[in-house]
Amino acid sequence: KQLSLTSKAMPRPLPALTPELLVHNLSISLGFYCDLLGFKVLFERVEQGFVAIGLGEAALMLEQIADNQDNDDPWVVGPLDAPLGRGINLQITVDDIERLHQRLLSSDQRLRLPLEDLSYQAGAQLLNVRQFMLQDPDGYLLRFSQIVKG
Repeated sequence: KQLSLTSKAMPRPLPALTPELLVHNLSISLGFYCDLLGFKVLFERVEQGFVAIGLGEAALMLEQIADNQDNDDPWVVGPLDAPLGRGINLQITVDDIERLHQRLLSSDQRLRLPLEDLSYQAGAQLLNVRQFMLQDPDGYLLRFSQIVKG
C-alpha cells in the first residue's frame, strides 16, 4: 500500500495527522529514514531545511533546527536538548516487518526493543502484532509494527 492522500473535496499533500520532527542534521536524518528504513521523499523545501517523507501510509516531516534558533519561536516550547522527542513514540505500521528488521540487523542498527509478538486489546478485538523499536539519530522513538494472524 502506498500513501493515499487524495479526497473528493481537495487533494491533501499529507495525511490528516503528520508529525513534524525537528532534527539536528537533516542530511543524517534523511540517510537514516530513506536509505536505512525505506522512506521516500514526498516533497521538500531545500531553502527552508524541510522535507516530507513517506513509507506506505505513514508520513513524517523533518525540519533542520536553525543554527540561530530564536528564543521567541512559537514552534519551540523548550530547549532542544538531546535526545529529542522524550515522552513520545511513533508507531509506524508496515507490510513486511521481517524484511525491515533484517535490513536493520545487517546494518548493525541498535534496537531499543527486539522483534517481539504481542497482543493488544482494541475495543472488542484482540490484535496480534509483531513489532520492534529503535531510536532515530536525534533520539525520537520509532516503533514499527505489523498486524499478524493470531
